[in-house]
Amino acid sequence: MNATATAESTSRTSAEEGAPQRVLQRLILPAEVSPDIVPLYIEAEEAHSRAASGSLGLRGEIGASSVGQDDAVEASAARTRVDVNELSERHAVRVPAHAMRSFGTYFNAFPASYWRRWTPVRKIRLTVRTVGRGQLIVMRSTARGSLQRHAAIDVSVDGEQTVELPLSAFGDGGWYWFDAYASGDDFTILGAEWTADADLARTEGTFSIAMTTMNKVEYCLENIRTIAEDSALRELLDVMYVVDQGSDRLNDHPEDLGPLQEALGAQLEVIEQGNIGGSGGFSRGMYEASTSGSATYVINCDDDIVIEPESLIRMVTFADFATRPTLVGAHMFDLNNRSVLHAFGEIVDPWTIQPALPTSAPEMQHDFAQQPLRSTPWLHRRTDVDYNGWWTCLIPTETVRAIGLSLPVFIKWDDTEYGLRARNHGYPTVSLPGAAVWHVTWADKNDALDWQVYFHERNRIITALLHSHYERGGGVIGESQSIDIKHLISMQYYTESARLKAQADVLRGPDYLHDAIASTLPELRAMVAEFDDSSAKEGAESFPTVRRERPPRKGRDMRAPHRALLPAWTLKMMARQLAAPTTELSRHHPQAEIPHQDAKWWRLSRFDSAVVSNAEGTKAAWYKRDPEKVRGMLVETLRTHAALLMQWSSLRDTYREAAERITSFEAWERTFAANPAPVRPGDEATSTDARSGGTGGTAA
Repeated sequence: MNATATAESTSRTSAEEGAPQRVLQRLILPAEVSPDIVPLYIEAEEAHSRAASGSLGLRGEIGASSVGQDDAVEASAARTRVDVNELSERHAVRVPAHAMRSFGTYFNAFPASYWRRWTPVRKIRLTVRTVGRGQLIVMRSTARGSLQRHAAIDVSVDGEQTVELPLSAFGDGGWYWFDAYASGDDFTILGAEWTADADLARTEGTFSIAMTTMNKVEYCLENIRTIAEDSALRELLDVMYVVDQGSDRLNDHPEDLGPLQEALGAQLEVIEQGNIGGSGGFSRGMYEASTSGSATYVINCDDDIVIEPESLIRMVTFADFATRPTLVGAHMFDLNNRSVLHAFGEIVDPWTIQPALPTSAPEMQHDFAQQPLRSTPWLHRRTDVDYNGWWTCLIPTETVRAIGLSLPVFIKWDDTEYGLRARNHGYPTVSLPGAAVWHVTWADKNDALDWQVYFHERNRIITALLHSHYERGGGVIGESQSIDIKHLISMQYYTESARLKAQADVLRGPDYLHDAIASTLPELRAMVAEFDDSSAKEGAESFPTVRRERPPRKGRDMRAPHRALLPAWTLKMMARQLAAPTTELSRHHPQAEIPHQDAKWWRLSRFDSAVVSNAEGTKAAWYKRDPEKVRGMLVETLRTHAALLMQWSSLRDTYREAAERITSFEAWERTFAANPAPVRPGDEATSTDARSGGTGGTAA
């Protein structure tokens, strides 16, 4: 029997005798028809991958030979585009006569290996509803990225085409998808669903959203609007909790919030509280979802994202089918470059306790407009993760009740630590392909130098104390010391001062974390005025003109020292920082203007002063070498790191003993009550928090 006949036979028997089905994933087209995101949903070219060599190839028609890597990139850039006029429907698309459209794309290919690994599903059903004549080709891939034809269905009459698909061969990776070919007339896909036996699901859950916001009213309102307008999503939604910690509050905009509140009713609840950071905002939403509502899951969401709403439905569905309660995360696309995938999967390096990329996901900033899913071998291997960022991450409420809320760490590492903690308690995390949001990437942020560096340093060390398997934290202390040295020789004294404070606060133990959650940020901001490198102005024109006696290295280009020479080079540079006097001219005029991307430690260390721009390109600061500051900070960093090293075992035991206590509902209830929203003229302070919308519980 040929492939077409087999597929047709399967269609008849499945439709007539199959078990009750539940939709796992359905065909979607972009809600916002913009050329930069169309390649994530639909493509107009055939493609294949030379998986054995890892190079990519594209072909314009069946039977064409593959091309090399350079040719592939050029061909990809020039390939046929889908006319945006075709994309007027959310779940249907017209294939022009004599053309093909592929759904082997990020949002429409079915991630078979993830369903094979994390759920009991071992076979699925693809159902495609069509009008017109054409052909459907069902494709699959292997973990190596090899593409294989699974079935061909000749369509000669309007109706429903169904094919059964096994998941037995997807242990390490692979996707399913289908391509549609039109005959002499247009061929319309009215819809398509991937389904499985409904009784394989553990539950049929609902979800709440925990969205933390601070002075990003426009973003937040748009996300509320996206939820309100999606009827399928609303059927699964319990309550959307928006935890407002800003000074520009949602409730200050009744003309915009009012209609949304009316549309959502009890499904929207705005909670105002003091600024206790992302960990405080997310913990509040998780707390409400786990105590006040009936939701099976809570989805933590940043406020400044653009949501593909179907992603939330897919996350809930996957969690329903997961073999055990599982955290399900969405991927992150670049909000300012919509076809670029920024985060596909993340792990924690066990030695250094730093975020890292899995070997199966070697790239960040992958552009689907240039390298489609079908032609990118590494995207076909399943990527397993340690955690998922809380830009969008589903957590079962039973998990929250079992392991507690976030660490009270204000911002940074709260999502990472929670994923590690959940894993240790038997709750894995899955970053699910086909579920994603768009978010501003951290590549264009200055958080490694500004006040956030305190939270990076402190919270990373706390995470290491809680989760490192190595004596004395493995490489954490040594790497931290090395980073301090780099900041000192780079004239980044505010940054180093914040890091020293972080290290000293770790030594205080865990019990101060709740008490300091609202006061630490004001302290860090108050320190800004004490340091030239943190006193930013509009740009280089705000400072004196550049003047210098002579350029370093006789004007030759500066490069990082060779690894073998690094210890001697560092000692030489540190000796200069400690002892060499600065010149009178450098104290009154910067010696150079250095763009942020060029402001490497090995370059900055050669100057006595320089104007350096920030990551956003909006401001600049005048760095000035100060040997006295270097001497004092060097002594302090050596002291704190020695103390951390000597006290590691006792600190580890103290933090681990306290972990359950400081992440408990009771501890967070006290913190919520201690940090109400500031009362402004005209406000009525009637409780420990201010609410609009549904009734919910109280945090007193």
